[in-house]
Amino acid sequence: MLYDRFWQEVSGKCNSVDYCLENDRIREKVLPLQPIKNNKLYKEVKKTVKNINESKKIARIAGIWYLVLAIGAGYSWMFITNIYVDGNATLTAENIVRSEFRYVIAIISGIIGQLGFILLGLTLYRLFKQVNEHISKIMVTLVLISVPITFSAIIIETGALIVLKRADYLNVFTTEQIHSIAMTFVSLHIEGIHIVTIFWGLWLFPLAYLVYKSNFIPKVFVILLILSGICYCIGSISPLTNPVFYAKIEYILSIPEAVGEVSLLLWLLIKGVSVKKIHCQEH
Repeated sequence: MLYDRFWQEVSGKCNSVDYCLENDRIREKVLPLQPIKNNKLYKEVKKTVKNINESKKIARIAGIWYLVLAIGAGYSWMFITNIYVDGNATLTAENIVRSEFRYVIAIISGIIGQLGFILLGLTLYRLFKQVNEHISKIMVTLVLISVPITFSAIIIETGALIVLKRADYLNVFTTEQIHSIAMTFVSLHIEGIHIVTIFWGLWLFPLAYLVYKSNFIPKVFVILLILSGICYCIGSISPLTNPVFYAKIEYILSIPEAVGEVSLLLWLLIKGVSVKKIHCQEH
């Protein structure tokens, strides 16, 4: 078992285990045996510090992929909902044509965001598989199920742009019909995103469990992730069952959704993992 004073030194200067162990104040209190590098405690601490550095690295990589997901998917969704005018096909079509370049960027952003989601799931699996490999696999499975559904919605999204470019084989349709078809594609895309949103909520439940069991990420994220997951699930079902009700609660649902995921994203990017709690878990 490591002494608290010794651990403080190691966690503060974990890039140099030798320095920590050679330090006179620490050696006098904790490591009276020589030579130090043959000491069992030295090997134990060196292994612990290596695991800490590796976990921090994996956690920060996960934070980067989380950021890619948030920016890519976030921009794509905000753009499409801004140009979509419910019940007005002509205005929706005009918005798409007027913002064609940004529409394409939104499609590309959505694709990049989903690639980030795949890599996020795989990276979090690496981080948490030592906690519970079975639950980690469930988490990754839910992520991987959601991605092809989202890609299908993105493919449908491109249909509106293809129709509005008026290929020769579309000349049989009037302008009003073209606008209606384009709006149908956008509407299908939005409904597809609502459907896949349930998986965006479900994957957060095993993640919350892993955070709780891991003991190296603060427990407050467990509550935030569960609330976020519940709101995603409600936001997935309510547009299909009661659109009027969903329109009233959409903004309310978005708050815990954002707080839960953005807070974890920032923690992974900035802190990585809690060094002290990893130490406690290993001993």
